[in-house]
Amino acid sequence: MSSYFTNETLWQQEWDRRVQRKMTLHTCSQCLYDEETPNISFDENNVCNYCLKDNQLRTQFPGGKKGEKAFSKIVDEIKRQGKGKKYDVIIGVSGGTDSTYMLHIAKEYGLRPLAVHFDNTWNSTIAQQNIKNALKVLDIDLWTYVVNNNEFDDIYKSFLQASSPDLEIPTDIALAATLNIAAEKFGIQYVFEGHSFKTEGMAPLGWIYMDAKYIDNVHKLFGKLPMKTYPNFRFTKQLKWMIFNKIKKIRPLWYLDYNKTEAKKIITEKYNWQWYGGHHLENRITAFYHTYFLPRKFDIDMRTLGFSGRIRSGQMSREEGIRRMKEIPAFDPELLEMVLKRYRYTLEEFEELMFLPKKSYKDYKTYKPMFEKLRPFFYIMAKSELIPWSFYHKYTSKENI
Repeated sequence: MSSYFTNETLWQQEWDRRVQRKMTLHTCSQCLYDEETPNISFDENNVCNYCLKDNQLRTQFPGGKKGEKAFSKIVDEIKRQGKGKKYDVIIGVSGGTDSTYMLHIAKEYGLRPLAVHFDNTWNSTIAQQNIKNALKVLDIDLWTYVVNNNEFDDIYKSFLQASSPDLEIPTDIALAATLNIAAEKFGIQYVFEGHSFKTEGMAPLGWIYMDAKYIDNVHKLFGKLPMKTYPNFRFTKQLKWMIFNKIKKIRPLWYLDYNKTEAKKIITEKYNWQWYGGHHLENRITAFYHTYFLPRKFDIDMRTLGFSGRIRSGQMSREEGIRRMKEIPAFDPELLEMVLKRYRYTLEEFEELMFLPKKSYKDYKTYKPMFEKLRPFFYIMAKSELIPWSFYHKYTSKENI
């Protein structure tokens, strides 16, 4: 069997066909989202609901002097809460642009961060070196949670069999849990997260959905090894960390004016940071997910999100975004070889998985119905900065945006 899942010539032909088809679709007049984006709608000016939601968030988090003032107020509170402690804020690190820049910001504002890393056993050499270089220059301690590699591989293989686009959520959920575990362990109330809707855009449900119950259900159906070391973020733990530990999640890049190109220059010059080729590509399984799994199996190109975010922020022209979206996602063939070898798949077995009927989180048990019922509660949690506003807008709304 030979298909564009394993034959690069056939994939190039398929990509060219998709590009031609995409050019015929109804597309937002302001960003790159088109009619095939899940749950999309357009107003009378042909502006999509995701751009309108972005406008709302920019009103709430305007950046500029107002944003700096609001963030400075938060920093003062962090310093007050952390007085007498070795660390006053947790920062998750991956070796990527955003997390490295977060370390830089924390030190610039006089904070005493503890860097926290979830090691999913798929780190690239560049990512590891980026973390090491930045922490050495900034004199920041690192705390790492390492999952058992066989156990973690079993979870990922379960998601391949589940045939949903959410292959990467075991890493995202585990990182969120790890940050809370570290905060509780070291008695730290504040956690910095590096997400920025202004440069990363908003991922529609249907492209990405994640929660702990979803992971448990998929693993129960398809997994073979018990989850002993995997730090799942179950709802009971979420409640404990929110209500009793009062761990607050802050996203500084929502408050500050963040230009990703300028950030790369700063961290490259100051910390000998190295570029790894694309957003989220510092981790090998994440790179496989973004450049191979999503585009080939689900026709989902996550570059749409980041490019659209930068277009809305004025950091990229829409014309440049359209041009770059026509370019085939850069893929390192060694990643597929690594997946096959580590997961012990033959090419034939792997292609069978890729050809499984496409499913989504709606085909499995999740917390989503419960999150919707608890929307008023999560509004209070968001107002109290105990969950990100993006969680409230996306996971508790029946609009599914």
